[in-house]
Amino acid sequence: MLLIDQVQKLLAGPRPLPIVSAGHPVLRHRAEPYDFSLPSDLFAELIVAMRESMLAAPGVGLASPQIGLGVQLAVIEDLAGLPAEVAQIRDRVPVPFRVLVNPSYTPVDDGVAAFYEGCLSVPGYQAVVERPSAVRLRALDESRTAIDEVVTGWAARIVAHETDHLAGILYLDKAFTRSLAGTQEYLTRWAGPTPQDARVALGF
Repeated sequence: MLLIDQVQKLLAGPRPLPIVSAGHPVLRHRAEPYDFSLPSDLFAELIVAMRESMLAAPGVGLASPQIGLGVQLAVIEDLAGLPAEVAQIRDRVPVPFRVLVNPSYTPVDDGVAAFYEGCLSVPGYQAVVERPSAVRLRALDESRTAIDEVVTGWAARIVAHETDHLAGILYLDKAFTRSLAGTQEYLTRWAGPTPQDARVALGF
């Protein structure tokens, strides 16, 4: 099916858009580069729908394979809203809404940070993932303007997580598997500023 037909069918369906769960092949194949072939109004409507669906989930990012589209497109937005101490430890500040087309990232240096994260396509679980603490993001935005910048802290984690989706990678592929926790267990036991207590108790 052509991309335009896929998008039209998707947008004619329920809102928020249904999120594809782990086990669907679209999440395990590298997405095709997006060539801006969609009519501008349809592309704009897709972006609006992706943002609505991301916020409704709720999440801080959504990649197009998560709604069944195998093209390199993602949206991110993080309202943060954490206690100041937690936000400082996690280096998490609000990230304004952004559209990333054909994104890629590379670590800036050897710095890494390990924290629990989850995924809308793997509902009900959280696991610790070690990711670069700063990445160089290259992409296009929705108007084809080039993006080439260094992203740090939690925003770098979001960029890496969503860009990985476009390469067929789920966060569990990179996680410390012994850290895996059901969301309720995570909230009850391990939702502190860092995963250090979980590291000791779970042995990862």
